[in-house]
Amino acid sequence: MDRKRVVIIGGGIAGLCAGVYLRKQGFDTEILEMHTAAGGLATAWTRDGFTFENCVHWLVGSREGGPLNGLWKEVLDISRIRFHEDPVYMVLEKGDRSLTIYRDPDRLERELLAKAPGDARAIKEFARLVRKFARLRFPEGDSLPANVWAFARMVPYLPVLARYGKLTMADFSERFEDPLLKGFFSSGNKDLTVVAIIFALAWMADGNAGYPLGGSPELIGLIEEAYRDLGGLIRFKARVEGVLVEGGRARGVRLAGGEKVGADIVISAADGHATIFDLLEGKFVDGRIRNVYETYKPFPSYVQVSLGVGADLSVEPGFLSVALDQPIEVDPGTRESWLTFRVFNFDPAFSPPGKTSVVVFIGTYNDEYWRSLRDTDRARYEAEKRRVAEQVSRVFETRFPQARGKIEVVDVATPSTVVRYTGNWHGSMEGWLLTPATGFKGLPPVLPGLEGFYMVGQWTSPGGGLPSGLMTARAVSRRICKDAGIRWRTP
Repeated sequence: MDRKRVVIIGGGIAGLCAGVYLRKQGFDTEILEMHTAAGGLATAWTRDGFTFENCVHWLVGSREGGPLNGLWKEVLDISRIRFHEDPVYMVLEKGDRSLTIYRDPDRLERELLAKAPGDARAIKEFARLVRKFARLRFPEGDSLPANVWAFARMVPYLPVLARYGKLTMADFSERFEDPLLKGFFSSGNKDLTVVAIIFALAWMADGNAGYPLGGSPELIGLIEEAYRDLGGLIRFKARVEGVLVEGGRARGVRLAGGEKVGADIVISAADGHATIFDLLEGKFVDGRIRNVYETYKPFPSYVQVSLGVGADLSVEPGFLSVALDQPIEVDPGTRESWLTFRVFNFDPAFSPPGKTSVVVFIGTYNDEYWRSLRDTDRARYEAEKRRVAEQVSRVFETRFPQARGKIEVVDVATPSTVVRYTGNWHGSMEGWLLTPATGFKGLPPVLPGLEGFYMVGQWTSPGGGLPSGLMTARAVSRRICKDAGIRWRTP
């Protein structure tokens, strides 16, 4: 076969997976990544001996033989990852009360009924849904008989998906009277469909959502290693500023500085809005695309406060959400009544012995405030970062008195940081928020009037997350083979 050259914009998880798949199909590939390392939003960084995770909470597909496990094996040697399985998903605290959200739905139901017996009906409904969806298997792979059987088994789930897919987390929270249960469903992304948390707990109940020890660096490093071992090329500090188009077909890209990189096929694994409206100057859009970018709601951006703590917090929950006596003002228009602490006491790679890495994410849609502040008043920008960090630190030391006076490192990332390092639209953490309005159907990976150009990643798959990078990369790689008249070989 005449080897076709593919240029992939972006070295995040979708770009890396696309590179692996296409190398396995015989394409020549080069990934162009604007940052100094692969991963995109799936990243972590180190400060004075502490590593602060930016992405991974769990990985769907962690269980041998479980859903998605086989697909992950197509792009990395997943057997080299050790997974941490905590029986507790998270703990919620409000005053002297606490509520434990267990991964096992039977144990979860018993806990909730004991702590909030007045909400028995809604609790049983929720636990029943988690049990039901823990048994659901989506079609995957290339076996037609297996996929037909998988589609057939999905039929009984469709009415339930349709019904609960119309409810947001805020809607579902109204079924509860207990303030902790209300907080579990209503804090955070209130517009997120409740199906999202049902699926998350269902994957955990199935033992198929473990945390990969080593976090993002471990996962991304193994995919990058697989890609390089296949002969794939990757270039860092290579910012793409435009897509070269001739005669209605993508012919390559133009880098910052003017260098032109030719290609037979171009894939964008970069930000969707920047791809369509900047790199392609909005020339290849239709009514549906405009409607999506005008009406769909993205995930919020965030302020991430990371603490390197000189204390052993191994007896504490790994995921703890605390109701605040007084809300924290994050920025104009954003006040947060809950703080969620991700206590990495289970990952020895993230801190020196006897110490602990702690991360707090605070969602905000006011990315404009942080980006403008950094660009126009750097001193005030740094002061605002310190102000938020001080508020978080006070709450942390109140809840964790054994760590009082032992915070050794404070690191703050803002929406401006996210935009500078990933280029993600509005500094969004995951692309399109999965809401009743978006539904589950993905967006087309091609643009009207443009041949030889494809898109992968979270902006083509509502709900985002690591699996969206893997699955969209696989689907688009198959489509590229079909469009090129090449027989797809199952990896």
